[in-house]
Amino acid sequence: MNAVTKKSDVTSGAQPADAAPEPKKKRARRFALMLALPVMLALGGGYVWFTGGRYETTENANLQQARVSISAAVSGRVTAVMVHDDSVVKAGDPLFQVDREPYRIALEQASAALAAARLNVQQMQAAYAKAVAQDDAAASDLSYYQTDYDRQKALSDKGVITASGLDAAERALLSAREGKAAADQAVQAALAALGGKADIDIETHPAVLAALAARDQAAYNLDRTLVTAPADGIVAQAASFRVGEYVTPGSGLFALVETGETWVDANFKETQLGQMQVGQATTVEFDTYPGRDFKARVTAIGAGTGAEFSLIPAQNATGNWVKVTQRIPVRITLDAGEELPLLRTGMSASVTVDTQSEPGTAMAGTVPAAE
Repeated sequence: MNAVTKKSDVTSGAQPADAAPEPKKKRARRFALMLALPVMLALGGGYVWFTGGRYETTENANLQQARVSISAAVSGRVTAVMVHDDSVVKAGDPLFQVDREPYRIALEQASAALAAARLNVQQMQAAYAKAVAQDDAAASDLSYYQTDYDRQKALSDKGVITASGLDAAERALLSAREGKAAADQAVQAALAALGGKADIDIETHPAVLAALAARDQAAYNLDRTLVTAPADGIVAQAASFRVGEYVTPGSGLFALVETGETWVDANFKETQLGQMQVGQATTVEFDTYPGRDFKARVTAIGAGTGAEFSLIPAQNATGNWVKVTQRIPVRITLDAGEELPLLRTGMSASVTVDTQSEPGTAMAGTVPAAE
């Protein structure tokens, strides 16, 4: 009887008891998958609804650092080079030395000329004192000969002396007057040489001031033979700069990329600038450091599109004109409190601006991926 029953169970297609729940699991999994799609669509729609396009993003952005062309302030032969390509320097660090000897000699000559100018002023003061003394003597002589002439004239009127005696007295008086006039001119000339002030301070005399300026210029040129870094940065394009090269003022020798000031130039589409303002919160992600966001701010919006400032601006007055969405550069400045890793000018970056943030506030929420 049992054997017949088992055989009938097999032939009737009955399943084992532990195999029954399997279709229920498949149905539950299928239901979960069908439910996930509308949930994801609802979440995505809700995000777009609440954000309302508040985040503007672009990958067309690059890190920028100021570049300074290093040149010599004076001409001469380079006697020492203290840096090489990629050297990290601080403001005031020596970069290279121009031959000091010609400028040291020029400084000594200027110092000697200054000493000579001071001595010359002293001689002028002595000459003025001498001229004054001679003027006093000429005045005394003139007074004497005037008195003598008056006496001789009175005697001549009385017929006591001859006419030749009166003529001699008159001639002496005229000579005394000429001497006094010459003495007066000598005093004026000596006073003019002293700048119109008899008691002038030697250091304020024009000749001494000119010599002082020449001495200071020579000292300044001597100091400028040592060229130092104007700011913190990294030396670039100095591979061929060597000792023995002759340099002239103003000619660029190599570059210094300043690391003290770092910003990002992001080129946004013109359609993305409708709500963008200076001061809005921004995040920057560099390709070198994926997944790491740096806090920043919008500090400037360009005055025009890149095409407007190109070497040959686009001319759209043609029959085959095609409208192209333009891009406008936006300057993004990294927050001062950020701990910046190794950054180099020209690095690619992704920038996201929170256009609904108030200037000065932090970026809120999660930002979308860059376009």
